[in-house]
Amino acid sequence: MEDDWYKSVAVIEDFVNVTDQSRFVGLPDDWHVGVSDIVNSTEEITKGRYKAVNLAGAATISAVSNALNGDLRLFIFGGDGARFAVPARHRQKAADALSRVATWAKQELQLDLRVGMVSIDAIRNAGVDVRVAFWKASSHMQYASFMGGGLEWAEEQLKNGSLRLAPAASGQEPDLTGLSCQWGPVEASGKILSLIVKPAQGVSQVRFAEIASRVIDILEGSERLNPVPPDGPRVRWPGDVLDLQSRVAGMGKSRPLRLIRVYLNAAFAWTVFRLGLRVAGFRPARYRREIAENSDYRKFDDALMMTIDCSPEVIEKAREVLDMEVTKGVVRYGMHTQDRALITCVAPSVRAADHMHFIDGAGGGYAEAAKQLAKTTTSN
Repeated sequence: MEDDWYKSVAVIEDFVNVTDQSRFVGLPDDWHVGVSDIVNSTEEITKGRYKAVNLAGAATISAVSNALNGDLRLFIFGGDGARFAVPARHRQKAADALSRVATWAKQELQLDLRVGMVSIDAIRNAGVDVRVAFWKASSHMQYASFMGGGLEWAEEQLKNGSLRLAPAASGQEPDLTGLSCQWGPVEASGKILSLIVKPAQGVSQVRFAEIASRVIDILEGSERLNPVPPDGPRVRWPGDVLDLQSRVAGMGKSRPLRLIRVYLNAAFAWTVFRLGLRVAGFRPARYRREIAENSDYRKFDDALMMTIDCSPEVIEKAREVLDMEVTKGVVRYGMHTQDRALITCVAPSVRAADHMHFIDGAGGGYAEAAKQLAKTTTSN
């Protein structure tokens, strides 16, 4: 029955259509939504810890997916947290994974990752909804898009304490197999723009879709758009993140043993990618191309969200349109520019082509854009 329901979900192949509400289908009432969010993420970013913040956000997806044996199809990465939806039969396993990843984030990253779950029925009783479609990022990977306001409402309840799940007991590790932060920052050919655009209160989805589509058209005029080059990220020695990667390697092991294992794995991977060695059928050049193809640099999560590489001129054109629509009371938005983008990966199997790569700006990204969004909302 669940497989039949998934088959009913539209797959959008042209990104401009992610704002078309007719493409989205409502989730069954007995399904559940999970949310995670880092407390004081802006403060952590100010300390230069955005790589750790991104790692904790992606860990939510990794932990829940592994707890469900890979059967997590509806999820979205938000930079300093994540959101997902699961059938009722997966609710307990997903909740347990959330509690475990909250404990891991506190013990290993010194981050307060609040987590919570709520049923679709409860969301609808609150007057909002969760509808979904798939965005086909590549021939190998599709990401969920969400509409209806339900996930945003759930995150608000999480932040005010209504949904929060307690962290697991110390020592109860999440399964973070495949979670990696070892690719270095990607340099922009122009500027890395992190953008969030939402409809203003009371604006119809049809009207919002018109403006969002116009902004997408402007930005897609960029020469590159995807921060990750077509041939994949540059191969470099990941020495600056190996300590952070070691914190994924199992809380029960001693720090020296973790570091040794991570260094050995990194040395092997660096050699394979640097020399282009084929190992047991693994083709590093193809894998790097798939990183670019599978990157989630654009998405829809009750808002248009993009972290893209574009010229300052294109950014200003988009800003002019958005500023005009803000004065009309149609949209609210936040944008932040920086020189580099970050890649956080979830790849349980390097031999499968559906590995996931979450993109955010290296200088604050979506978190900084959300701050600007809050100011726009306040001013209106």
